[in-house]
Amino acid sequence: MTATQNKVAGRFKIIEQFLADGMDHMFGNPGTVEQGFLEALESYPEMKYILALQESVAVLMADGYARATQRPTLVQLHSSPGIGNAVGALYQAKRGHAPLVVIGGDAGVRYMNMDAQMAADLVAMMEPVTKYATVVTDSRSLLRTLRRAIKIAATPPMGPVYVCLPMDILDEINNEPVFPTLIPSTRVSPDDSTIAAAVDALLAAQQPIIYIGDGIAYSGAHDALKEVAELLGADVYTVDAGDFNIDYDHPLYQGSTGHMFGNQSLPITKRGDVNLIVGTYMLPEVFPELGDIWNETAKVIHFDLNAYEIAKNHRVDIAAVADPKCTLEKLVTAIKAKYTQANEDAVTSRIINAKNQKLAAFNIARAANDQYQGAHPLHMSQFMRILSEYLPADTVIFDEALTNSPEVTRYYPPHTPGSYYCTRGGSLGVGVPGAIGVKLADPSKIVIGFTGDGGGMYTIQALWSAARHNIGSKIVVCNNGGYHLLQLNISAYWKEREMEGHTFPLSFDLSNPEIRFDLLAQAMGVDAVRVETEAEIEYAVKRMLADDRPFLIDLKLQGNVHPELIGVKCGQ
Repeated sequence: MTATQNKVAGRFKIIEQFLADGMDHMFGNPGTVEQGFLEALESYPEMKYILALQESVAVLMADGYARATQRPTLVQLHSSPGIGNAVGALYQAKRGHAPLVVIGGDAGVRYMNMDAQMAADLVAMMEPVTKYATVVTDSRSLLRTLRRAIKIAATPPMGPVYVCLPMDILDEINNEPVFPTLIPSTRVSPDDSTIAAAVDALLAAQQPIIYIGDGIAYSGAHDALKEVAELLGADVYTVDAGDFNIDYDHPLYQGSTGHMFGNQSLPITKRGDVNLIVGTYMLPEVFPELGDIWNETAKVIHFDLNAYEIAKNHRVDIAAVADPKCTLEKLVTAIKAKYTQANEDAVTSRIINAKNQKLAAFNIARAANDQYQGAHPLHMSQFMRILSEYLPADTVIFDEALTNSPEVTRYYPPHTPGSYYCTRGGSLGVGVPGAIGVKLADPSKIVIGFTGDGGGMYTIQALWSAARHNIGSKIVVCNNGGYHLLQLNISAYWKEREMEGHTFPLSFDLSNPEIRFDLLAQAMGVDAVRVETEAEIEYAVKRMLADDRPFLIDLKLQGNVHPELIGVKCGQ
């Protein structure tokens, strides 16, 4: 069947439209009201349907795939119960600017006033977690609406979109032409006067700081960013970032700003006398600083394609809605044109200081990890030290194990675009399906997903999809028996309120009954081993990397848990 044929039902034409837009993977979970177009898939073998056992898994696999391909990615969900299951995952995708094109079924326009089973205001349900949500109510605008949604999803600031497709609309004959969706170019740069003002401020800085986000990754601005940072001798911090934006062992990269508490970011943001923000916004904490985050005399410069985020919460002095790569390349040229010997001397000194400080911090952290050699229960550094010795240089990491991320990146620092993805958006459960999506996008690479026991249990059924479709992602579950991030956060809460530390709430404790991820994986067709001692690590790593099939390591780590208290206290 081809796009030029007339008198073809809409359920066939939508597949032709997606294929015309290069969307040849559909991540989904089927339902009755979608049965017509899911059956139509059989006529299009080039469209690969990746079956998930729960809607959030479909969304998060697609999220990983979209991040790896940097292209609009298709998700199919069921009606009201299905999209309800997916809301948390879609929140993650929206905060992370993933260009997901979500389609969902409905019984039909003719039934919309019947208040029938599964009836709901589907668009209203999806509006808070998407960039655009709509329902097709006339078959003559079916493909037109899909193209509009695809364009919106893929145009910066990117984000998920939702199109409800009623069954009767899809069953009607559709005579609309199929043609590729136009994604407008956003390769725009600031005007010369804005660049000149920014350069004057940056070259006058004594303590310049650069804040970056995933706009760097999506515009391919990695090299231009490093050149600007090195020309200025500016410390670089990531903000609201989940993709690879700069080499983790670059001497000027100083890590991320705070994620949870605004006061943890203030020592960074108050330090700079000129602050350059590119491809992100300030700031993403859960409990943000309500006052001014900048030094009173500091200059603030902001370039991003997301106009909404510029000066949204905090003072900005110079700004433009512009592509990060085009902007940074223009800054490089303008900085070099005004560079003096005094600038070069100051920059050399700043880079030497930054390199020495970073090396000292690295050595302190490594020395702290050395104390765990031979420890039992295991510390994450013991595992990463051995794993890193066996990983090829082009291994891809998908990291959701946030409390263990420092060890992951310390022993295997990311160096190249597309080599590292981190959870973003705040939803648990992205680690396992995200790694599966990335592996599907690039089957030639070893892809290892790190998750925790809490996050892993949100979407553990994604392993079944990996086994079914033979997607050889590797999963490491950092199993410390609890929600360790919550333990760290409540410790900060106690300290902030000058309260003495005490036993963590048992609602943070997952140790009783113990979760055996190796057995869960095996039950879903994925080979797995459990690692409890340092002597078992090397064998598990070799077995994991022996072939290109999905594999899981249940890594038993030390944790602050009290299984003996579970069930003893009332309400626990």
